[in-house]
Amino acid sequence: MNAQISFLEGQFSLIHIPLPLYSALLQPILRVLLPHGGPTNSSGPEGLLEGLSTDNKHGFLNISVTPIECSIVCHTSWARSVFEPVIQALPKSESSQVQISKDTYIIFSVSSAGMEAGQRVMDLTAPLAMAGIPIFFITTYYTDFILVPAKDRNTVGNALLARGFEFSENDSAYVAPTNISHSRLPSASSDPPSTPPPTNIAELQVRTFSHLKKRNVRPFIVEDLTLVQCSGREIRTSDIYGSHHSLSSNQTPKSWLENIDPALYCGLVSALVQQPKFLSVTLAQDDAPSLLLDKSLLWLFGNSIAGDTECDLVPIFLDLVDLPLESTGIVCGVAGKLVDEMKSTHWGNGNGHGNGMNGNGDTNGLDESANELSYLSTARAGAVVLSSEGSVRALEALLPLLEKTEA
Repeated sequence: MNAQISFLEGQFSLIHIPLPLYSALLQPILRVLLPHGGPTNSSGPEGLLEGLSTDNKHGFLNISVTPIECSIVCHTSWARSVFEPVIQALPKSESSQVQISKDTYIIFSVSSAGMEAGQRVMDLTAPLAMAGIPIFFITTYYTDFILVPAKDRNTVGNALLARGFEFSENDSAYVAPTNISHSRLPSASSDPPSTPPPTNIAELQVRTFSHLKKRNVRPFIVEDLTLVQCSGREIRTSDIYGSHHSLSSNQTPKSWLENIDPALYCGLVSALVQQPKFLSVTLAQDDAPSLLLDKSLLWLFGNSIAGDTECDLVPIFLDLVDLPLESTGIVCGVAGKLVDEMKSTHWGNGNGHGNGMNGNGDTNGLDESANELSYLSTARAGAVVLSSEGSVRALEALLPLLEKTEA
């Protein structure tokens, strides 16, 4: 595996918004999405908040609207200063339903060009799952992001080192070994989990599906919902203002909007105000905006996005609302089972996604896109995203494992 893992600056919060309350929280959602900046003496909270780069880009932000919930991952200062006041102003019966994670999270990005997608998800999450660390996993057009509790940062580093990762001082990143073993190594946590971590991936999968079955979690597909994964288009300042307009040498752009097509944000706002069936947008400081969205929304974005918009991706949803946030092994257990099924049954051809740096390498003449698998964790749910054919086969593999047996 050729992967490099780098920690992002800052601490982040997860926010769960039930769909019936989506419209009540739309204003803060748009507030964190839209470009920021302006005079330094601005009285608005944006002038005081952390989590933005010098050019006013988010270090990390994910907004996901799914058939199960609306989920936000944002810098903790934004959760407290932008979301909390609106939540507290709601009636108690409603405010109690919106949840901001008590624990804060750190995020690391994973650069892993050329790896098969499903195997990548499992290889990246296995060391943490085997160490008993709860994670959230977000696949984007360019990069994989993994969220772990901030209190477990040292444990994460020790778990990676124990799996053979090496820390590169030059890159300030962990570099993956060529081969990864998935047997258990001792957890380095000062607070070991109440249940010992599994000894191998097979045991992890058994525990994962037993846990999901006890909580009555059943995977499902939403009829007529197909997705595409794409990227916002990077543009030059002259594309907005014309070839005869340029910034003077001593003039600093006040908004990241000056480096991104405004049509993209018009499309995002238009999609969000109508409460889409599915839309997930990720903003990260070093990447162009990444979108995973309902294909029926493409018309809103015009030529402001790039990528394979002809593909048909189908999400399989897992409603995890009854599981505690500290549950471990869900991503690795589910992804690992599907990767095993892909290998053992040789899933056939299908339409997959060609997503930037996560794309396939040489397939030796075979269409392996049906085997493309990505994962989106939200605050209280998960979605496995595959080709249309792959999703059918995946559902066939998952359902028997989660069916309750008659007593």
